[in-house]
Amino acid sequence: MHGEYKVPGGKLVVVDLDVEGGELRNTRVAGDFFLEPDEALDAINGALNGAPADTNAPGLAARIEAALPEGTVMYGLTSEGIGVAVRRALAHATDWTDYDWQLIHEGPQPPALHMALDEVLTQEVAAGRRPPTLRVWEWASPSVIIGSFQSLANEVDAQGAARHGIDVVRRISGGGAMFVEPGNTITYSLSVPDALVQGLSFQDSYAYLDDWVLGALADMGIKAWYQPLNDIATDAGKIAGAAQKRTVAPGGGPGAVLHHVTMSYDIDADKMLEVLRIGKEKLSDKGTQSAKKRVDPLRRQTGLPREAVIERMVDSFRGRYGLAEGKVTDEEMARAQELVRTKFTTEEWTARVP
Repeated sequence: MHGEYKVPGGKLVVVDLDVEGGELRNTRVAGDFFLEPDEALDAINGALNGAPADTNAPGLAARIEAALPEGTVMYGLTSEGIGVAVRRALAHATDWTDYDWQLIHEGPQPPALHMALDEVLTQEVAAGRRPPTLRVWEWASPSVIIGSFQSLANEVDAQGAARHGIDVVRRISGGGAMFVEPGNTITYSLSVPDALVQGLSFQDSYAYLDDWVLGALADMGIKAWYQPLNDIATDAGKIAGAAQKRTVAPGGGPGAVLHHVTMSYDIDADKMLEVLRIGKEKLSDKGTQSAKKRVDPLRRQTGLPREAVIERMVDSFRGRYGLAEGKVTDEEMARAQELVRTKFTTEEWTARVP
């Protein structure tokens, strides 16, 4: 069995192993990491050999830590990362480069249609009718997008939204509210087969699916990192938030994961505070008393036009994994439009948590 895992902010870990009698055997850890002393690698392999095959990643990491020689130094490598690579091998997880990725980047569309397209395209990936897809959104109008489980009344100031002509829609993924205006945000979705995140915990899957973005930002001179559970942050503040939704294939087969991210390119913080209800409790664990200070736009950090930031992000993804130009099919669009009518613009859905 073969598993690979790129440690967030670190290096690639590769594990090959067998399972005999319910235990790991012939375990071989490799990668482009740095490790001292040399005998630490033998200690790692020895710690994994004989481990029950159902040991979780933290349990495997504990075995490794107990076996490492005193003074071991790991650079670009963690015991937890090795444990994850083992779990991915056991789960027969796939890698980014195993797929022919498709890019969808079309003209401005209404917020409710974006919600519907996320659902439809991810269902198509789950069914095997669409390749894994990176979709970059363009917004036709300002909007507040609330998470699947958020209270509409608690999150949105209805009078403020009406005063500024801002629609409110509810997405299918969890997480917090997003305030978007055309030209002021960069939003994208990844619709990927479930196999890509096999062996990863829910939290690890966020870091794994965000890793390419950190690389793209680094190429633009921004040192960013994944901040659990679902933020991308820099020294200047949060710049993005992610959310996920898991789906199953028809008939209960392997499913797909929707992972979408909204990045603040620019932001009207005063307007945001008139539309969103951002309470003290939400800010209490963020190390700040001001909602304005929570988000630091990419325009200020990059000095680049929004279109250039998107172009560089797409080029970074293409350079890593390959990316062919694609589009939403007529059938997919028809299904999405029907969902807009029957779900995403209805009071029943938008106010399902009043």
